[in-house]
Amino acid sequence: MTTRYLNTVFSDHVKSAQQAHGSRAAYARLDGPTDGPTGAPDRLTDREIRFIAARDSLYMASTGAGGWPYLQHRGGPAGFVKVLDDRRLGFADFRGNRQYVSLGNLAGDARAAFFFMDYPQRQRLKLLGHVRMVGLDEAPDLAAALIDQPYGARVEHALVVEVEAFDWNCPQHITPRYSLAEIAPSIDALKARIGELEAEVTRRDAGTRDRSPVGGNLAGQ
Repeated sequence: MTTRYLNTVFSDHVKSAQQAHGSRAAYARLDGPTDGPTGAPDRLTDREIRFIAARDSLYMASTGAGGWPYLQHRGGPAGFVKVLDDRRLGFADFRGNRQYVSLGNLAGDARAAFFFMDYPQRQRLKLLGHVRMVGLDEAPDLAAALIDQPYGARVEHALVVEVEAFDWNCPQHITPRYSLAEIAPSIDALKARIGELEAEVTRRDAGTRDRSPVGGNLAGQ
């Protein structure tokens, strides 16, 4: 856990909850010199960049004017989220149900929280950032960089995330789940093996018939 992430999310209320449940002392050793984020935002390393580049979905949380949080799933082809540099992400925003709750929330408060999940490996990257919407005509070079794969959905605009802080979560309570693409090699191998076994059974059946006496078994007649 980076110090900036810790100082950003560990409010006084959070620290009080930690104190009440016995974990405050362990986390206090990671506290920064002052409450709240200080210094420059976190920079993504090669580990985060590779992890994000392999994902085909994310979860994004924003907060509305009434104070209610809103969580949304965003998806696309693997690699649809691009790391523009070590402090910025970008991704094409595909048309969905056209409620635009997240966009409306972000217009009032650009802060957002993201979860990037790798279910098979039980890994989770949490990221905080400020999000801005960019029109496709407004930044054609950016749009071209973000829309680099064929995908059967209409792109309405681009979203750029200025990274504030990030943290890796432990694998506890993450149930492994697999996409069709991830299990396809195993299924293909099973199908191939089943085909081999069926062919072997067919050969053995044919051999048994070839060795049978002409006219069948006449014993006892």
